[in-house]
Amino acid sequence: MKNLGIVLIVLGIMMMVYTGFNYVTKENVVDLGPIQINAEKNHPVQWSPIVGLVLIVGGIVVVAVDRKK
Repeated sequence: MKNLGIVLIVLGIMMMVYTGFNYVTKENVVDLGPIQINAEKNHPVQWSPIVGLVLIVGGIVVVAVDRKK
């Protein structure tokens, strides 16, 4: 359980530092035989830093409960 708590704390810190990321996909816009036109679409993925804070607090609670046992 202590390892899970540590993982939650590290993940929470990472989520507070990096609040999102982007990934790119290619879409086929026009396909006329040998002629193809592709477009790149940017897809942002964002989350609130509060989620990272909740994970940190949860990790601290898990580590504290494990120490009491």
